[in-house]
Amino acid sequence: MIRILCYGDSNTWGYISGSDHQRYGESERWTKILGKKLGANFEIIEEGLNSRTLISNDERPGKEGKNGFQYLIPCLDTHDPIDLVILMLGTNELKSVYHRTSNDIGNMLEEYFVKTILGRKSQIKNSYPKLLIVTPPIVNEEANYCKGDNKYVGATQKSKDLDAIYKKIAEKYNCYFVSNEGLTTGIDGVHLTKESHELLANKLYSKIKENIFLV
Repeated sequence: MIRILCYGDSNTWGYISGSDHQRYGESERWTKILGKKLGANFEIIEEGLNSRTLISNDERPGKEGKNGFQYLIPCLDTHDPIDLVILMLGTNELKSVYHRTSNDIGNMLEEYFVKTILGRKSQIKNSYPKLLIVTPPIVNEEANYCKGDNKYVGATQKSKDLDAIYKKIAEKYNCYFVSNEGLTTGIDGVHLTKESHELLANKLYSKIKENIFLV
């Protein structure tokens, strides 16, 4: 089987926009839709975590373990061998509390994630994971959730800038890339709509089918 690790935050977990930690179902979230489209020769490994950052530590009570880099290598080794990693992270680093620029986020993605994933040789077979970078959706900082406590000041423009930055990184390391074009967030301004989960699954399926594994 071809094993695909989906490493991300709440938009990989399947958080329903505007809900109180409700999750899209097995026929609704992009990871499950993608797995169904790819078929029995593929295994989709869901590794989405709500509030996951790139390297920042969430200081809120009960939010331990959100630093995405700290868990990255254990995750890669847990699911070894991995044929492809689909990486969609960066939204939570846009929170005002972390004071990150879009270039900061791009640098973190490159230094901590791209280099680590591409350089992590399987302990089981003589191979390294391929990498597909996905730009997270554009944040609507005017949504009530985002405006509360000024959570995402300036995040709309920063998240727009990430698409070009992530694409450039993918090209630099000869990775695969899927843009956030067409992906929309729901009522809270952060989490993908049900329709966007389906759209993302279709975009990823086309990329995998036509460019990566030629299924």
